Amino acid sequence: MIVVTGPTGNIGAKVLAHLAQGAEAVRAVVRNPEKIPAALRARVEIVAGDYTDPAIVAKAFEGARAVFWLMLGDPRAVGAEAAFVDATRPAAAAMHAQGVAQVVTVSALGRGWPHAAGHAAASQRMDDLIAQSGVALRALACPSLMENVLRQVENIATRGVYFGVTPHAQREPLCACADVAKAAADLLADPDWRGVADVRLLGPEDISGDEIAAAMTDVLGRPVAYREMAVADLRAGMMARGASPGMAQAMAEMMDAKIAGMDRVVPRDATNTTPTRFREWCDAVLKPAMPH
Repeated sequence: MIVVTGPTGNIGAKVLAHLAQGAEAVRAVVRNPEKIPAALRARVEIVAGDYTDPAIVAKAFEGARAVFWLMLGDPRAVGAEAAFVDATRPAAAAMHAQGVAQVVTVSALGRGWPHAAGHAAASQRMDDLIAQSGVALRALACPSLMENVLRQVENIATRGVYFGVTPHAQREPLCACADVAKAAADLLADPDWRGVADVRLLGPEDISGDEIAAAMTDVLGRPVAYREMAVADLRAGMMARGASPGMAQAMAEMMDAKIAGMDRVVPRDATNTTPTRFREWCDAVLKPAMPH
């Protein structure tokens, strides 16, 4: 049995779809089961509920060999430690109690970064907590994700502007959710790996804000410009949308760390380079998502 959390999001839905094609039984933990497509829902077992609830994870992990653990972090939490580490404690206890053998998480690059890193550092501490439960762990250490662009579809469509906090010509790794999901599904389907390790996924290339905007311009057939914004404005915008001061500050710390080079510390090689290029992602994902 393989358990998938977050099965309706950009990564989890793809993990669930991959695993449902295999021979091993799959169980999904989801607050709203109707958000899983009916055809897929018929092929997997459903546990309805919040996977930060001790009773829900105890039920969900019963008989499980492997778990896909995806913690997004509640923006209303007091801070990143509460949102990632404390929220995962019930699951880590259930993994130990139920004898789960393997866990795959979605995490962040930057382990060992010597400065504050907000959400990234908290996600790594979450991984450490899970590893302490005695499971074999693979933490998918990701940079920023291409799907984050989808949060700005309205700006792109109506104003021809894409906002970011990195300097306009600074190149950063960027990874597609489909590639993260494929890596996760492959690991979850393999019962033979052991130990604890990060699996770094850097995307196919480093890309700047200007290059992101140029690719969108070409694919969408409309001008898109990159606009650099201050990290302080990002933090203020999060709080205006309901995030707690602690979570907004943690996001600001992570973005400051990325600007300073946290995501570029790992050398790119064949083992950590994933296939989907940003222009391909724009054509396959962004273009269909644009309002017509």
